[in-house]
Amino acid sequence: MPISSDMHQTFCAHFRTSKKSTDPKLLISISSLQMNLTERRNAIFLSPTISIFILIIISLAPYSTLSIRFPDQISEIPKEPSNRPLKTVIFALGSFWRSEAVFGCLDGVVRTTAGYAGGSKLNPEYRSLGDHAESVQIEYDPRSISFRQLLEVFWTSHDSRQVFGQGPDVGNQYRSIIFTNGTEEYSLAAQSKEREQTRSKMSVVTTQIQQLGTFYPAEPEHQKFELKRNPFLLQLIGGNLSAEELERSSLAAKLNGYAAELCPPRMQRHIDAKINDILRKGWPILREV
Repeated sequence: MPISSDMHQTFCAHFRTSKKSTDPKLLISISSLQMNLTERRNAIFLSPTISIFILIIISLAPYSTLSIRFPDQISEIPKEPSNRPLKTVIFALGSFWRSEAVFGCLDGVVRTTAGYAGGSKLNPEYRSLGDHAESVQIEYDPRSISFRQLLEVFWTSHDSRQVFGQGPDVGNQYRSIIFTNGTEEYSLAAQSKEREQTRSKMSVVTTQIQQLGTFYPAEPEHQKFELKRNPFLLQLIGGNLSAEELERSSLAAKLNGYAAELCPPRMQRHIDAKINDILRKGWPILREV
C-alpha cells in the first residue's frame, strides 16, 4: 500500500533524527530512478494505474530517504512459546506506564501487564481505583531471570524512600509495594528490603511487602503506553495488533521498554541493530528481538 502523507512525514522525521540515517546504503538515488524510467519507457506499455503510481514515487523521492513497503495487514502474529514454565510477580513502584516499560525489556521477561493491586475495591478503574496501587504484573522464565534479580531491578528503578509517590506523581496509588506469593518469596523480599534500608542509612524505606491478592489488569489504553506513543515502532510490528495481542506480546513488551529508553544498554543496542537491518531491507516487519 502506498505511503500516506502522515506516514511519510513520520518516517522522514525519524530518519532525520536517527544516528544511522546518514548511511549511504539507505539513500535513494533519484537520478538513477529517473534514468531507469527513461530507459524503460519505450520498452514497456504503462497502464494509467502504473503511470500514476510511478508519478507518486517520483514526487515523493526528493523528500524521502528510504522506500518502505507497508503490508495491508499481518495475517499471523508470531506465537508465544507456550511450554515454558513461567512464574509471575507483581510490583508497585509508581506510575504503571513507566513500571511496565522498566521490566518489559529484560532478558527472561516474557510479558508485562499494567494493572491495579493491593487494595480492597472490586474491579477498580483508572479514575476510580479506590485503595489500590498502580502495579505491573511480570511473567518471566525462571531459567533466564530470577525473582532475586527482578527485586534488584525493582529497587534500582524507583525511590523507595518517597512516601506515597514517585517524583511528581504523588498519591496513595503510587506507593511502593512488593507482592509475594509464598514463604520463599516473602523471605527474599524481606532480605532485600533490609539491604536497601542499610544502603539508605538515615532515610526510611517505605516499601511495603504484601501477600499477593487479586490483580486487576488496567484498561487497554494503559497497556504498552510508551510503545503507543511511538507510531514508528508500532508500524515496525505491523501497526494493526489488537488490544489483546498488544498486551500479550513479548515483542511489544520489549519495544515498550525500548521506546522509553529503559532497556539495559546491551538490549538497547541489539534492538537498534535489528531496526537498522529492517530499514536497510525496506521491509518494516519486526518479528522478534
